[in-house]
Amino acid sequence: MSKSVGSKGRSAKRVQAKADAYVWEAGTGKLVAVARVASLPLHLLMGIEAARDTLMENTRRFADGLPANNALLWGARGMGKSSLVKALHGEVNRARKGNARLVLIEIHREEIASLPVLLRKLRGDARRFLLFCDDLSFDKDDTSYKSLKAALEGGIEGRPANVLFYATSNRRHLMPRDMMENERSTAINPSEAVEEKISLSDRFGLWIGFHNCGQDEYLAIVSSYAAHFGLQIAAEELQHRALAWAAGRGARSGRVAWQFIQDLAGELGHKID
Repeated sequence: MSKSVGSKGRSAKRVQAKADAYVWEAGTGKLVAVARVASLPLHLLMGIEAARDTLMENTRRFADGLPANNALLWGARGMGKSSLVKALHGEVNRARKGNARLVLIEIHREEIASLPVLLRKLRGDARRFLLFCDDLSFDKDDTSYKSLKAALEGGIEGRPANVLFYATSNRRHLMPRDMMENERSTAINPSEAVEEKISLSDRFGLWIGFHNCGQDEYLAIVSSYAAHFGLQIAAEELQHRALAWAAGRGARSGRVAWQFIQDLAGELGHKID
């Protein structure tokens, strides 16, 4: 009986080791395997070609064991920042096997303080890990940014060579403007106080900006989604309805386009896998 239990335990460990994606749970100190990453094919992410190419090159270098930079994807909401990270992970792994496959680990913003613990867990592993934090930002009185600063480059140990960190944020400097201005007005040395906050962004070698898309880009994204998923609708009607949807949302973005496509697919009785 004990032999059977041991066999199952070893099997579970083997399955765990083969996972391409995990979610870090700081409370338990465990990496929870993700069976399938919720991502779109890379070619469907339109209007962000420059960002895609830059981040793809950086990611491939890292996966190949070459030097690469931590990356901060910042800017307009709904323009594919997190979608790009997940899509690139899948694309880079397309022709890779075994330990050559890049492992994606999601760490929630609320658990950034536990980052040093996670890094110690990954150090020395044969695989290469891409840590991903979506919608990263820090508010007043939040000191966990110091853990991130130390984990990215500082500290005695430094960042493990097999770990890279990608984050998305609506803020270029990760701190709200009023927080930085408050530091400037109350500190004994205003410039040093603000520099302490801004220097976090400097730990990211790549700053990749995302901007709101225009009407033509928005319609191109909608058309691409409709064609990819085989939605049967006349082009003129598709564009008319897509613009009406965007007007109702008060915005044009990749996220709004995707929400429109989901609504349209549901109306047409067409499943999206």
